Amino acid sequence: MACALLWGCSHSSGEKGGLVSVSATPEELQRGFESRRFALLIGVTELDDDAWRPLRFAKKDAHDFASALRDPGLGHFGDVTVLTDRASTTRGGILSAARALAAKADRPDDIILVYVSAHGTLARDGQGSLRRYLVSSDAQMRKASQTALSVEELESAIDAAGSRRRVLVLATCHSGAGKSLLPSALQGELASLKGATFERPLEEASKANIVLSASDWGETAREDETLQNDVYTHFLVEGLIGGADRNGDGAVSATEAHDYARRHTWTFSSGRQRPSAELLEVGADPVLLSGSIRRTGQPELYSYAPRLDGFTVRIDGEQRGELPGGIALRPGLHQIELTKGSDVLYSDGLNVGLGERVDLERLVAHTEPSRSLSLAGGLLGFVDQQSRDQLFPAAPNVGVAFRADRALLDRVSVGVDLSGYSGPQQLQLTGGTIPFTATSLLLGASALYTIDWRDLSFLIGPRVAALWVQRSFSLSAYSKDQTAFTITPGAHVGIALHLSRAWEASLNGQAMLTVLAVDGQTRVLGFAGGWLAVGYRF
Repeated sequence: MACALLWGCSHSSGEKGGLVSVSATPEELQRGFESRRFALLIGVTELDDDAWRPLRFAKKDAHDFASALRDPGLGHFGDVTVLTDRASTTRGGILSAARALAAKADRPDDIILVYVSAHGTLARDGQGSLRRYLVSSDAQMRKASQTALSVEELESAIDAAGSRRRVLVLATCHSGAGKSLLPSALQGELASLKGATFERPLEEASKANIVLSASDWGETAREDETLQNDVYTHFLVEGLIGGADRNGDGAVSATEAHDYARRHTWTFSSGRQRPSAELLEVGADPVLLSGSIRRTGQPELYSYAPRLDGFTVRIDGEQRGELPGGIALRPGLHQIELTKGSDVLYSDGLNVGLGERVDLERLVAHTEPSRSLSLAGGLLGFVDQQSRDQLFPAAPNVGVAFRADRALLDRVSVGVDLSGYSGPQQLQLTGGTIPFTATSLLLGASALYTIDWRDLSFLIGPRVAALWVQRSFSLSAYSKDQTAFTITPGAHVGIALHLSRAWEASLNGQAMLTVLAVDGQTRVLGFAGGWLAVGYRF
């Protein structure tokens, strides 16, 4: 027997608190600390609209996956719901079930898995944006955006859960073949795109922690007669049985199961189907789908960052895999290389210990150039036309800019820029134009939240700038210099394209509030501008 002691604020007679002895077996204590596991599995086979091609194995997919999750020796999920009939797989039925699941999983360490085997399609929403939709039993092909279930809606329903461990598995596709059908007009639109490649919509960056898809964006997911399943689902379930335990700790995590299914699906389909993953919070990947951790696992290297897709991982000179995905290795010091063709992105020694997981994206980021010095040119001026006409016209500016990435936190950069202008200008007054010489200097500093995606960095954050302007008049009736100085708060937004390891091009914009004394009165004026820069990274 095990005894747990609960400590109160006092053990005096008549007061709250005290020591209370509670008897429990080791097994009961273990169950008390285990995560609760909830699963919702959906297979859509009965479709109201005959325009959708029938699916043979969607119902079986859901039940096969459910069996592995319910198995006490495998998934040991305590709450598994399977929806396969027409009434429960409508758009409303699926959303209702997802919301009910989210309401039950109210603890941070609860595990949620939602699986959908169905047709997938693309459609434009009310704003004209191209989005992914899951074909529910009541979905109409000609009105997909109004009747089908958008992936974004399903993610939002799951996101309402108190759980921080959430997995959404989509055994669907959206390319117009296989487990997908598209209206003819949209098929023609997609086919006209160069190379038949499509940009991922904004909602691809899911709100759920982990989104696993049976195929990559614009590709086809397939059913197979010999497997009697959706191909990706077959290998996902096979991985849960034990083949996917990459690090040998006794458990299969969501990323291990996906990597196993991804590799086998790629091989089985002869490279025509590439399952993909969107992971926002990987960490130690606490989302265990099968087994239980019985020992400390082998060290692992992993990356699901889009910009590292296709890179080969070499460990001690031996090719061990291709990203995205994870690779287990022995503890100790190793030489790690990331290569693509003849290009070497990263090469360095790395010492890893048992149970350690190393994010290759972070490893690469900390060895890449983190500072840039740029030459910039652009246009700055007052926002309103009256101020540009009567105070100071918009003027070209040239200058320099310095940015230090990860200066404060992993995603926070610091930027400083200095720009100026001197040259002839003229005021546009009611009585005509008045020439003068304009001079301006702008010194700014910004703290920028940075999001990296492939070779792009998106930057946004607050900015403060010191602005000095001078107007020099040389008229027969008036010859004088007028100067003004102000400190201006504002905002900075930019995008940087990494042309190579050493060079980048960036486009930046700024908006500020400027306080100036005009004709003896203090006025608050909007001041904005933008500049294009080419910088050296070091």
